[in-house]
Amino acid sequence: MEPPLETLSDLPPSAKLVFKVLEYNGSLTQGEIADETMLPRRTARFGLSRLKEGGLVEDQVSFRDARQSVYSLTETGEQVGTPSN
Repeated sequence: MEPPLETLSDLPPSAKLVFKVLEYNGSLTQGEIADETMLPRRTARFGLSRLKEGGLVEDQVSFRDARQSVYSLTETGEQVGTPSN
């Protein structure tokens, strides 16, 4: 598996917040992420795009509504979020 392009510390605060929300809540749509973080949808979308570029988040088509995507942490993202002892 390739290493992430960016580490979490290199990302903007909005991306870090989106990462933490996905870490705590699991899979969410962009709208749910915006609601949970209280970020504007555009800012949440920017955070998601940076996380996807870094290989920390992946998206899949929602089974509830095919017009939406559901975002979740990748295996790499889960490893980044797990504190090392």
